[in-house]
Amino acid sequence: MLATARTFALLGIEARPVEVEVDVHRGLPAFQIVGLPDAAVRESRERVRAALVNSGFEFPMQRITANLAPADLRKVGPGFDLAIAAALLAASGQLPRGALDRFALAGELALDGVIRPAPGALAMAEGARADGLGGIVVAERDAQEAALAGGLEVVPLSRLDQLPRLEDELPRALPPQASRNGLPPLPDIADLRGQPALRRALEIAAAGGHNLLMVGPPGAGKTLAAMRLPSILPPLGRAEALEATRIAGATGRGVRGLVTRRPFRAPHHTVSSAGLVGGGSPPRAGEVTLAHRGVLFLDELSEFSRSALEALRQPLEEGRVTIARATRTLSFPCRFTLIAAANPCPCGRGPDSGDCECTPGAIRGYNAKLSGALADRIDLQLHVAQPDSDALAGDGGEGSDAVRSRVEAARERMAGRLGGGRSNAEMSAAETKSCHLSSDGRALLAGGRARLALSGRGWDRTLRVARTIADLDAAEEIGAVHVAEALTYRRRGEHP
Repeated sequence: MLATARTFALLGIEARPVEVEVDVHRGLPAFQIVGLPDAAVRESRERVRAALVNSGFEFPMQRITANLAPADLRKVGPGFDLAIAAALLAASGQLPRGALDRFALAGELALDGVIRPAPGALAMAEGARADGLGGIVVAERDAQEAALAGGLEVVPLSRLDQLPRLEDELPRALPPQASRNGLPPLPDIADLRGQPALRRALEIAAAGGHNLLMVGPPGAGKTLAAMRLPSILPPLGRAEALEATRIAGATGRGVRGLVTRRPFRAPHHTVSSAGLVGGGSPPRAGEVTLAHRGVLFLDELSEFSRSALEALRQPLEEGRVTIARATRTLSFPCRFTLIAAANPCPCGRGPDSGDCECTPGAIRGYNAKLSGALADRIDLQLHVAQPDSDALAGDGGEGSDAVRSRVEAARERMAGRLGGGRSNAEMSAAETKSCHLSSDGRALLAGGRARLALSGRGWDRTLRVARTIADLDAAEEIGAVHVAEALTYRRRGEHP
């Protein structure tokens, strides 16, 4: 007897439909899974067998073949267990024929029949809705995430023996309401004392989504500043929150409901290129994708491998990573704000301090990790000096709430000009060209380009930063004062 069930395979962060066909017929008892399964899927034979028996069902002592179609799509992970078990129950007559027609199923089975969560519940629910299915059956812990897709029934199951009551007796999950209750408070920018220039650069970076490089000695406040950037970022919009939730769920980070806080990722400097931008077999999302719509913080930038840093060039430019393999090509979103911190030399004190013992060759080699091509993609570059004792003992200034209100007002102006969810850092070349410059501002930008030897990309990025500064000032026109401040951030490693 033949029965089918619907489920999904995750490719990166996208769900691809898979049809589970189970055939039970006479012959020597055997259980075979075909359709390009990986080791975890092949091992589902033992999990399904034990879960059926321990849930009070009969495991048919016949020849069982489970085919996962399409056969040329590699199936990875234990999330196929529930669909295989359901199709087997239908093929052996223990579920009514047609009971699974309206539903997709996704979940891992424990040996006692408990249904465990599977990665990618939101992506799979969106795939089920796109395929015209009426609902999706998931583990209880995945129900709130799946319900965010909307437009279909979400049936949470805790045990396999609930499956026969699928049609009419089981409750449905409702989309959760977005809430920040229970989240720990973010560190406040008021903790950053004695660094007015750095505070200003953080505000510009937050308002326009601009990348920021801080160069200075250890203990100057670079890491402290980066950790406080999330507290002045605007909240995620609905579409952005769904993107962040989909990525978190598909990468197995165990979300419950809607992600409401922008991601903040700070990988160690030993991370590989694949770990940073994505890769492997099958391809997996890297740190740049996990930081999508949030912040990627690279501390001790010069300690990262040159190959890992150079791999950032495409993500920074395009907001997307494309990974090509022999059988298929995957694309991962990665629209993030890069915040980087570096020491001026290996010892950290800097050649201008008078205490630096590093040779010129050692300093050149240390700073060469950041190539000119990558530096050209960083909009704000700031030298950070050690604050004096009076500044450290004084007041930190405005708190995060006051700064964030200005950032949100600037983002609203950008949304009115560019569309919702977009910042000045994402402007296209045509949009950048259409920025309205005053005559004094245009002359100053032309002079700055000649003096700083700006590339075409450097010209555009300086103009985008100037546009953000004007938005913070609620100015329609980019004036000379906005251009002058933007140009100060293009001088790598120099005092502003």
